[in-house]
Amino acid sequence: MSDEENNDSAEIEEEQQAEETENDAAWEAVSDDQDNAESAGFAPVSDTSAPVGADSEINLDVILDVPVTVSMEVGNTKISIRNLLQLNQGSVIELDRLAGEPMDVLVNKTLIARGEVVVVNDKFGLRLTDIISPAERVKKLK
Repeated sequence: MSDEENNDSAEIEEEQQAEETENDAAWEAVSDDQDNAESAGFAPVSDTSAPVGADSEINLDVILDVPVTVSMEVGNTKISIRNLLQLNQGSVIELDRLAGEPMDVLVNKTLIARGEVVVVNDKFGLRLTDIISPAERVKKLK
């Protein structure tokens, strides 16, 4: 090897060592920042599973004003487009529910309760008779 090649390889090694030293210093600074944040009571950013605080409560205020669609379903059926186009005033559509069977209460097309029709001040209403538990709702998603 020539002296020039030896000098070039020595310079490259020195540059690599300098980069490694800079990287090590940067990682130490990050580690120190995390240690300081943790000692100040902040949870580490990378640990999303850690609870923020034992006595903290979930704040639902941020979602309380989000609009959702609530609908009541008497029943449903499937018919062909031909039969749909033949419907006129007075036509009867047979549904998949029996008379007197509870209606479904859907929120954003998800069943959350069942109930019976009531009339209050000349308006229809629904008296809830059965609330679907969150565990049952999760089972239906699978």
